[in-house]
Amino acid sequence: MIGLAPPEYDPAAPQSATTLPVGGSATVRTYVRDLLRRHRGAFALLVGVNAIAVIASMAGPYLLGSVVERLTDGARELHLERTAALFAVALLIQTVFTRLVRLRGAMLGEEMLADLREDFLVRSVALPPGVLERAGTGDLLSRITTDIDRLANAMREAVPQLVVGVVWAGLLIGGLAVTAPPLALALVCAAPLLIVGCRWYFRRAPSAYRSEAAGYAAVAAALAETVDAGRTIEAHRLGKRRIDLSDQRIREWTRWERYTLYLRSVLFPVVDLTHTIVIASVLLVGGVFVFQGWMDVGQLTTGALLAQMLVDPIGIVLRWYDELQVAQVSLGRLVGVREIEPEAGDGTVRPEGRAVRADEVRFGYREGVDVLHRVSMDVAPGTRLALVGPSGAGKSTLGRLLAGIYAPRSGSVTLGSAELARMPAERVREHVALVNQEHHVFVGSLRDNLRLARPGAEEAELWEALGAVDADGWARALDAGLDTEVGSGGLALTPAQAQQVALARLVLADPHTLVLDEATSLLDPRAARHLERSLARVLDGRTVIAIAHRLHTAHDADLIAVVEGGRISELGSHDELVTADGAYAALWRSWHG
Repeated sequence: MIGLAPPEYDPAAPQSATTLPVGGSATVRTYVRDLLRRHRGAFALLVGVNAIAVIASMAGPYLLGSVVERLTDGARELHLERTAALFAVALLIQTVFTRLVRLRGAMLGEEMLADLREDFLVRSVALPPGVLERAGTGDLLSRITTDIDRLANAMREAVPQLVVGVVWAGLLIGGLAVTAPPLALALVCAAPLLIVGCRWYFRRAPSAYRSEAAGYAAVAAALAETVDAGRTIEAHRLGKRRIDLSDQRIREWTRWERYTLYLRSVLFPVVDLTHTIVIASVLLVGGVFVFQGWMDVGQLTTGALLAQMLVDPIGIVLRWYDELQVAQVSLGRLVGVREIEPEAGDGTVRPEGRAVRADEVRFGYREGVDVLHRVSMDVAPGTRLALVGPSGAGKSTLGRLLAGIYAPRSGSVTLGSAELARMPAERVREHVALVNQEHHVFVGSLRDNLRLARPGAEEAELWEALGAVDADGWARALDAGLDTEVGSGGLALTPAQAQQVALARLVLADPHTLVLDEATSLLDPRAARHLERSLARVLDGRTVIAIAHRLHTAHDADLIAVVEGGRISELGSHDELVTADGAYAALWRSWHG
């Protein structure tokens, strides 16, 4: 067979860009069974309505076969009025129930698609925060957008139509077997060709579609990374390199696109030839049986019409089964998050106290490569600790470990003698909060954005939180106040305002331990200094671990840890470290010129 050969390589780049797993066959089957169980009533109704529509459609061949039989028997009175009336009733029933089939199928598809979207969202937001932080941007976006879009068509059309096609074909074959059993056996003549063609196709299609989806994810990742880092690319003149990378990803993706098209170009002619063989075999076998007197002409007429009617359901089954091959890959990518082991949280583990301790902590983002090396430190309750050091030293990584975002590779991070890694994420968030420079404003009112931290907060508490972060001035100036719509499609908050909203959420959440990673970086130095002083009053008595890039933050801290090369090289107060004349003293002199 001449055609496109599959690519000799599996595109490695898509796989390397993917950190979220793709669900295996067992995971997909388990999820599908669960989905069908949830909607078994709707499925049963769809099958029942479809069965009535198919049985009604079979009335025409039976009525025509009986007319032909009476003609061959020499009947003078055909009673065509009664036949026409029966046909009209059957046609009316078929029309009504076919419409119901489409309606019930569309409703079932939308319900299952809604369940799938909700399941994916709920499972994704419940993942360990570190998993989502390390997820490839392009891969995550392609799952949320492209894979959902592909599944939308499958859920709305493929699943209901596949049910319709299977029931339709089964009833037609059953009707053929009842009317003329020898003609049902004639269908076997076309079976080998259809089986061989389908086996050839379906052995290649799943992996090809999987690679095609991975190729698209790689294209999305390359484009998203290029857009996100646009200024850096322009500054370092990396434009040509990024274009070449995008071209390479697109070439890999289009090769798989062409290969899947080649597979379909083989399958569809095989299906058409199968239809021709079915009709020819029914007519040839039926003709021989009629000439031998083993079958009458009416049976042959009915059987030939029923065999011709098989063309549509078989085409539907193969067409939508092919669509499900694409959908299965997308479904595997969406339910793949179910294969991520949940955090080994123990709901019975509760902190007894507020002291934070890191003991011989090692951590790395890649196997065998540590970012932090045997870090140990104690943070007493109510202490304000500043983490300082050069870029890339591991300050933010250490802050995320102390906030419970990551679990150490070895060693332990404890809060009140309880290991953060053993506590459920919800429990950790009750005690420890992380605030960084990346703040998201959700679509909705300003009030709703604030109440994410405390759903039951009263209006006075919301204004008090805004006032604590110096945001009540611009918030009161809004036309609708707290009811002003913000986010996409609403009022676009400036980065500084978005940061203040995030800090107001922090005030409302009221955790006893906070990790601040460049939490005021989007404000100008004077405004940031003023805000930090305002926050200092709010945060009085709480444990605050601040990753300090502006050394005035460190100056105000009770304790300063200097992080260099993934280790704590100095630990002490501002005055102690300046007197020691080490790394911190050098940073301080550099900061002050």
